[in-house]
Amino acid sequence: MHGRGTGPFDSDLAADFVEELERLTHQQVIEVLERTFQRVTDSGERIDSGDGAEAVAAGALVASTLPDSPIVTDPDDSPREPLPELPASLRASARLALDHVLQDGSDMAIGWVDSADAEQWRQEVRQILRALETPNDH
Repeated sequence: MHGRGTGPFDSDLAADFVEELERLTHQQVIEVLERTFQRVTDSGERIDSGDGAEAVAAGALVASTLPDSPIVTDPDDSPREPLPELPASLRASARLALDHVLQDGSDMAIGWVDSADAEQWRQEVRQILRALETPNDH
């Protein structure tokens, strides 16, 4: 489909991940997202790059459901059905996981051939993190 761009959905892994979500019930979607973040959070210093890619995609999906979110998922990238209202606890899990992904020990952060790509990717992850930190109780 497409090579490895720096966006949260630019890897085939992330695309497969989103596709898998389309077949699930709302409750299952929440469970899958939670597990995805958990895998990364529990993985010590080295995060498997596949887990990392899924966590970033999952984080972007969670962020995109927040009101006024700067994270907008391309309709091609996001599940056909809009995601259910996600529990706040999921936002917290997403933040922990993405923080972890940004720590340099992860394969994700160092798997880039081109340092400009790596920087671009980090900025995207940080943007998702910022969106997740915005309290949405206005």
